[in-house]
Amino acid sequence: MSVSSVKKFRVIKPEIRVLGVDDGPFTPHHGYASVVGVVFRGGYWIDGVLKTRVKVDGFDSTARIASMTVDSPHYKQIRVIMLEGVTFGGFNVVDIKKLNAFTHLPVIAVTRRKPNFRDIYAAIQKLPKSTERWQAIRNAGDMVEVETRKKEKVYMEKSGIHEDDARKILQITSTRSSVPEALRVAHLIASSTHQAEPQYLAQHKKV
Repeated sequence: MSVSSVKKFRVIKPEIRVLGVDDGPFTPHHGYASVVGVVFRGGYWIDGVLKTRVKVDGFDSTARIASMTVDSPHYKQIRVIMLEGVTFGGFNVVDIKKLNAFTHLPVIAVTRRKPNFRDIYAAIQKLPKSTERWQAIRNAGDMVEVETRKKEKVYMEKSGIHEDDARKILQITSTRSSVPEALRVAHLIASSTHQAEPQYLAQHKKV
């Protein structure tokens, strides 16, 4: 794994190709969760759909998403990876610094709400490799508030990209909601991949 430098975009086109990644519902503490990636041109056109899976509460999400990305026929056209938070399949944490280094692509993690990191820290203490999980969360850096569509707010963490460029890309690609269209559509597709308990789906929140 090599270390990627921070990318500075000369021009950010309205049709910039981004990969939005989200997970589907899953059975808590058991089995696997589906992960869907959607390739979008800006916030307007879908170019492709990718799929992988990660172990629930496992430690393979960074490698799985990296492989899904670089093995895709769309890889050479993708300019940015966007994640719906950094936790997939429960507390299977994506280390965005490592994902950036593996793929040589900037990574932006987006959440609608600012997580309670004290509660998250307490929860991961109950899982194996708690120190590594917490370090992966810390590697995402500070959360930054961003105004997207119609002054709606989201929170982002980033790796391999300047903050101003990340802000602009979020704003350009958030055409129909507060989050980039690639993430919105990835969420819709991923949500249809498995029928979990309704009560769990209501309680499931991303970090």
